[in-house]
Amino acid sequence: MDSQEVFERIEAENVKFISLQFTDVTGAVKSLDVPPSRLHAAFQNGIWFDGSSVEGFARIQESDMRLIPDPNTFAVLPWTPQEMRRARMFCDIYNPDGTPFLGDPRSVLKRTLARIEERGWTLNIGPEPEFFLFKRNGPEHIHPVPHDVGGYFDFSPDDEAVRVRTELMAALIGLGLDVEMGHHEVALGQHEIDFRFADALTTADNVLTLKYTVKAIAAKHGLIASFMPKPIFGINGSGMHCHQSLFDQEGNNLFYSPGDPFHLSKLAYGYIAGQLAHARALSAIVAPTVNSYKRLVPGYEAPVYVSWAQINRSALIRIPRYTPGQEKSTRVELRFPDPSSNPYLAFAAMLAAALDGIDNDLPVPEPLNNVNVYHLTPEERKQYRISELPGSLAEAMRELENDAVLQESLGSVIYEAFRRAKWAEIDEYRTRVMDWEVERYLEVA
Repeated sequence: MDSQEVFERIEAENVKFISLQFTDVTGAVKSLDVPPSRLHAAFQNGIWFDGSSVEGFARIQESDMRLIPDPNTFAVLPWTPQEMRRARMFCDIYNPDGTPFLGDPRSVLKRTLARIEERGWTLNIGPEPEFFLFKRNGPEHIHPVPHDVGGYFDFSPDDEAVRVRTELMAALIGLGLDVEMGHHEVALGQHEIDFRFADALTTADNVLTLKYTVKAIAAKHGLIASFMPKPIFGINGSGMHCHQSLFDQEGNNLFYSPGDPFHLSKLAYGYIAGQLAHARALSAIVAPTVNSYKRLVPGYEAPVYVSWAQINRSALIRIPRYTPGQEKSTRVELRFPDPSSNPYLAFAAMLAAALDGIDNDLPVPEPLNNVNVYHLTPEERKQYRISELPGSLAEAMRELENDAVLQESLGSVIYEAFRRAKWAEIDEYRTRVMDWEVERYLEVA
């Protein structure tokens, strides 16, 4: 879509306001609203805004920045009332001198993708974001109360959750996402809506679109939608498995090889090796909250150990089984990202790690196809040379601080902003007294 098509859509759908959207370093969506009359100027010269108060952006003396909307991301928000119809576009951020702002997460991904575009490659990603729907429990404070009592793939014709999820899927289709399926997940109140893979930049935009659409429509039903990785103790958390593949300009899947036992090419093995080699540092970016590490524990289907396999769901990287005639479906599934991550930074770091494996011919460990890693003893894991993911955000951040490849992929501006934000989160968490501590120690200490 170009700018002229945007104006035609605005007139045809009687759009009154356009939300110009971008994210801060943590992935929170920010928005400026403009009337259609301001869009000509926005496309030509951008919209000036003050970035000094946005997490990871500028210091006070460097606060003036420009938002330039990407017309290809124009979409009408279907839940907005007809008389006040609103649309949205994602934006790229520029400095006053016209250069791209190095603290813009979307630009970080575009910069990383440029490294493979010059090789004639396209990175396709198909994510599987999970979320919970909760009822409110009290007017002021939210206590997680699952919205339903369904289980994995459960269905009931009178299930209110099915009706909400169906409305969510219809809204996402209206926003341009190629929705493939929606279903109830394992935990009470947990759901998943999958959309077809696309190039990494489009997919990152789509992840953000899904998150705020789910939240908006849930709120309309008096519900709270949460992409928090582990909102309830004792049940599965929410992940965002990412299916990845590299294609050439002719549309061929570069991960496929007919002569390999797993139907994987040398390129695919390098891709796997890179992500495994950087997995402990990568976790800080793809599982970026203190709460993420409540999900990444044994016993709840989330991967903990750094390994790969075909089919085996206890592995960090899984290779879905090959189906004859489905060469384009050959892919690598990375299983430890969660939906609290900033998708632009997560995808950029995932690709940077993979390219290190490809370009430096990193060795690929043996696959663990017939081994449930969760059942191995520490001695057996040591024998297999299986390392573990960090057990906390602090541990993950220390790994990232020693990983030059991932730091370079983020760039110094984003890396320092991310590092600052995450250590502030860790420090705040460390000082809080939790209910568990009071229950355990108040009377016995």
